[in-house]
Amino acid sequence: MAYHFVVGLEVHAELATRTKMFCGCKNDPDEKIPNTNICPVCTAHPGALPVPNKKAIEHVIKVGLALGGKIADFTEFDRKNYFYPDIPKGYQISQYKYPIVTGGHLRGFDITRVHLEEDTGTNKHEKDFSLVDFNRAGVPLMELVTEPHVFGSAEEAAKAAAVFSKEFQLVLWYLGASEANMEKGEMRVEANISVSPEKKKFGTKVEVKNLNSFRSVERAIKFELDRMLELYKERKESEIVQETRGWDEEKQKTYSQRRKESSHDYRYFPDPDLPKMHLHEAFDLKKMEKELPELPEEKRKRYGRDYGTKNEDVEVYVENPSLAVWFEAIAQILRDKRKVKLASNYITTDYLGLDKRGAIRAENFAELINLTAENKISSRVAKDILAKMVTDSDISPSEIAEKEGLLQKSDEGELTQIAEKIIMANQKVAEDYKKGKEAALMSLVGAMMRETKGSANPQVAKQILVKLLE
Repeated sequence: MAYHFVVGLEVHAELATRTKMFCGCKNDPDEKIPNTNICPVCTAHPGALPVPNKKAIEHVIKVGLALGGKIADFTEFDRKNYFYPDIPKGYQISQYKYPIVTGGHLRGFDITRVHLEEDTGTNKHEKDFSLVDFNRAGVPLMELVTEPHVFGSAEEAAKAAAVFSKEFQLVLWYLGASEANMEKGEMRVEANISVSPEKKKFGTKVEVKNLNSFRSVERAIKFELDRMLELYKERKESEIVQETRGWDEEKQKTYSQRRKESSHDYRYFPDPDLPKMHLHEAFDLKKMEKELPELPEEKRKRYGRDYGTKNEDVEVYVENPSLAVWFEAIAQILRDKRKVKLASNYITTDYLGLDKRGAIRAENFAELINLTAENKISSRVAKDILAKMVTDSDISPSEIAEKEGLLQKSDEGELTQIAEKIIMANQKVAEDYKKGKEAALMSLVGAMMRETKGSANPQVAKQILVKLLE
């Protein structure tokens, strides 16, 4: 029997604003001292009134435009009523019927909505008691909800969810909307999961909460789908109940938390303390759309088209915008697709592989690539010079090569004298080559390269050795 694996995602991201969502308290995710950035508004003192943060609303609009969604004209805030120690008001200010964004698409998932709400405080549990830190209470929190997507296998579903989550984090970075650091809890992923033997009928939904790494997203979804599938195969599908489940990173398995509430359980109603908003009047949406930065998918296409960069290299640049800026500066100097591809190879392998990486001027790196591409230095020498350049950003590769005698030697007279010396010092290896052992020749070439500190042209050296040995 063919089973269908359904995944819908909810992603929460704390927005990068100077102040909280409804008050003037500092929005500082790095604050270590508990209950420092708090005031009567975010701790719900009687009579304190909230005021919306315009920058947070702007961030959500930009996200909606980047995803190709529809920006609402009318929107409002609602009260989502439930009790928990980290919610001082007894309700969370959120959005229900009129979200800021509807629709859109990203990496295989259709977007249902993107709305804005306030974050909760942080519970800190000790052995015999619990404490609440309200520093995070009231921080602007954006929630994105996707449509459920049907997959053919648990592996495919889990991988797709992780790819989507990573891409959304990149979009947030590029827009400057959020740092989205999952380790700090600035971005959290929740997955709504079900398995069904019928394609047009979803099974009982389970929500896996608070996944804080892309690896956890993939592994938790895979585990939970496999768990459900096994229950179906054993005819125990009645044991699958609508609930929220947590992910145990240590045990690599999900565990039951509580039965899942429905939206009516929260008794949503419009917040009477906050004004209704008409976004098309308050914001110049056409101008905002024109001012959107180049997004990750656009950058991938441009790099492939303009530079012919390998897909693996492109992903390195997409995930490291500052490195991408440096690479593009080098590419502008080289203006040759072959040399640009060579430069990219050296950046993503040799440069990033150095233990200590210092800044290198684009002009100097481009010069290094020119020297290599024009066979003025060998690839081995290029790597050695690169290692020296990171310790002195001002010195040019030509200066290093000339000072240390590393410019590639192609003069046959000079190389012939060196080759004769190498053959005399390696008589047995030379005899092995004469007996038909091709590997012996490369051993002699290697000896010549060592003798010349890598400056000999290996092709010329090989030709001379063959001529002398024959």
